[in-house]
Amino acid sequence: MAEKKVTKKKAKQVKKKISPKKKAFSIATGRDQFFQGISFPQRVISQIATEVAQQITARRERRDEANLEHSVFLDTSAIIDGRAFGLIEIGVFTGPVAVINGVLEELKNIADSKDENKRDRGRQGMAMLEKIKQDKNIKLEVVEDSSLNKPVDERLIHFAKKHHGKLLTCDFNLSKKAQLNGVTALNIYEMANVVKTIALPGETFFIKVIQKGKGHNQGVGYLPDGTMIVVEEGENLLDKTVRVLITRVIQTEQGKIFFGRVLSE
Repeated sequence: MAEKKVTKKKAKQVKKKISPKKKAFSIATGRDQFFQGISFPQRVISQIATEVAQQITARRERRDEANLEHSVFLDTSAIIDGRAFGLIEIGVFTGPVAVINGVLEELKNIADSKDENKRDRGRQGMAMLEKIKQDKNIKLEVVEDSSLNKPVDERLIHFAKKHHGKLLTCDFNLSKKAQLNGVTALNIYEMANVVKTIALPGETFFIKVIQKGKGHNQGVGYLPDGTMIVVEEGENLLDKTVRVLITRVIQTEQGKIFFGRVLSE
């Protein structure tokens, strides 16, 4: 009986001495030894590698898609116009700003153009993209776009719709096409017209007459927001600042035009 008690006591002491870490190491070592010398067929190895790669790619795509939700997608016309960046910097849009590779390729071609004006516009657009990329308050996402067989406009609409985003453009046809496909399109020209000065006949403004008008004896001036005022009897007032009474307002595709006459002081 005494010997049995001693044996049990020793067994307990041995059991206590084996820590969980050592036990895990022992199991892992045994498993490695079990697999040593076993060679898997090349087909099995390739299959495992493919499945692992697919899982990693799927995780990356899910992460990228989450980052693109509710993005504002810029097209080439919005980038070279430049006003979009001012709107982005003052926080008009919520969510990330996204640019697909197809747009970047178009922008690069414009920046390499032989036409000086196009080249300057393209390079200015690339510089502005780099500027907002460095801004810590703005999230800029570059979207990998593999659908090279489709036009850039179609790819833009596809991504904006897929990620519940908006499309920012200066292209009238693209904005209408996007709307027909259920995508919210923001046309910068339309946005500019919305925030322009609202005037009614009878209101007065001080403007500088800078050029002759198309009509007989007309002069033309502009308000700070770019609204045109046609000044009757203003042809001889070039380079002069005058007070103009608005007599009528007309709406055109380009925006509103005010007509007025000069008030004598």
